[in-house]
Amino acid sequence: MKGEHFFVYYQQDKKFANDVLRQSESYYRSIASELGYQRYSGFWTWENRVKIYIYPDKESFLKVTGQNPWSEGMADYTNKSVISYAWNQNFLEALLPHEITHLIFRDYVGMDGEIPLWLDEGVAQWMEPQKRELLQAAMAKIIVDGKILSLDGLMRLDVRQVSDSDLVHTFYVEAASLVGFLIKEYGSSDFINFCRQLRDKKNVREALTFAYPTTVRTLEQLEGKWLAYYGGVKK
Repeated sequence: MKGEHFFVYYQQDKKFANDVLRQSESYYRSIASELGYQRYSGFWTWENRVKIYIYPDKESFLKVTGQNPWSEGMADYTNKSVISYAWNQNFLEALLPHEITHLIFRDYVGMDGEIPLWLDEGVAQWMEPQKRELLQAAMAKIIVDGKILSLDGLMRLDVRQVSDSDLVHTFYVEAASLVGFLIKEYGSSDFINFCRQLRDKKNVREALTFAYPTTVRTLEQLEGKWLAYYGGVKK
């Protein structure tokens, strides 16, 4: 079935597929608006619609994609598609906006340049409404338990190669909290400018200097203020 910006391919539950299509169109509008994405002619329309593939169960999803066992879905940047399976737990509220955000964000910043994985995943996590409500408590627990990853560690970690579920959890929480901190503390316009600098091929340090010239000009300043914001000791 097709909508204005999406094709949905499914094998079983038509009602579920309809819900997916309806929610996808809604998320498209809200996510693109919040990220400051300027729509251009033909973006995600006609044959450029994003394809959403819904497999009947997790086993078939993992077999086709080769994802880690903990994965619930993925965004395929090359083929502009979202791939998952018909699971009930948080599909429409969490996974769908997450993967759509990946595609919109990558359309905005491109595939070249120095886009850190924490930013890519953090933006996608931040766009899940339920995650925003849980971030403060999740970050506080990580800090109290002494499991915090430094910003340098966060930037170096390729979570796609990690099988430790606790480390995966820490990575995603910290990534989302860092994006949330930048947006809530300094506003969406500065964050959009930061992303725009990355899109224009600046590295992270250069992008920070351009987007936050008086607040978080360096990675060290960013780390200190981010941890302090969530109750950490560094300032």
